[in-house]
Amino acid sequence: MANEGSDNKPLTGIARLRDVLRRLYHGRSPSAVRFQIAVILIDLAIIAFFVATPVISGTRSFLWIDYAVAALVALDIVARLLASTDMLRLLRQPASWVDLFILATLLFPQALANLGFLRILRLWSLAQSRALWHPLEKRGLLAWREPIVAVVNLLTFLFIATGFIYTFFFIDGAGFEGYVDALYFTVATITTTGFGDITLPGIAGKLTSIVTMIIGISLFVKLAQAVFRPSKVYYECEHCGLRRHEPDAVHCKACGNLLKIPDDGVS
Repeated sequence: MANEGSDNKPLTGIARLRDVLRRLYHGRSPSAVRFQIAVILIDLAIIAFFVATPVISGTRSFLWIDYAVAALVALDIVARLLASTDMLRLLRQPASWVDLFILATLLFPQALANLGFLRILRLWSLAQSRALWHPLEKRGLLAWREPIVAVVNLLTFLFIATGFIYTFFFIDGAGFEGYVDALYFTVATITTTGFGDITLPGIAGKLTSIVTMIIGISLFVKLAQAVFRPSKVYYECEHCGLRRHEPDAVHCKACGNLLKIPDDGVS
């Protein structure tokens, strides 16, 4: 039965809750996919709040929104832990550390105000979640996984760099205009356009520009490779665990194991 344990006894209490959450977060039924899409949409709304935080942090309603988002993030963390078959393993993953750090900045927004720009790492954390890929897999779009991850990584770095520059170099230019200036400088630096109308002062500013350019160009190259390299499918080899294969591959190129990749090109 769906709600029975291995000893054929009905699940009760926390066990029943964990079973329901496991089906919602990791299942592939229509109801589970709808739930996962809803979670993704809520995550995107939270990320939009994180992007806007530097601009709206001085408004009266900011703290109310901040603590409401903290409640949602905490609820999601607890739900994912309950849905996991190995909580300790989940807690050891970098994505979990990111979520816990973000929760800390939400619970203590004033004490950790200077680290608030790192909340955008939630976007990177979302890209590491299996829940993001289940709906795409259902629609046969898993081949777009690598380009999507490359775009997410680039956007994450873009907004982290913008938040850092705005926080530490645009103190006198607070507000929307100052944030746009920080974003403009970041994009101009990453793309090496370098218009020069906005520059960061001092040695710290020069070092920040150098790091931004190096990482930004690297992420642009990664994005170009993901978009233009020959398409591959995701299918985990049972023998060696290699996940990327040619669409028409019969044997794993790493270990030679016989593959059984579905005809639709998704796993």
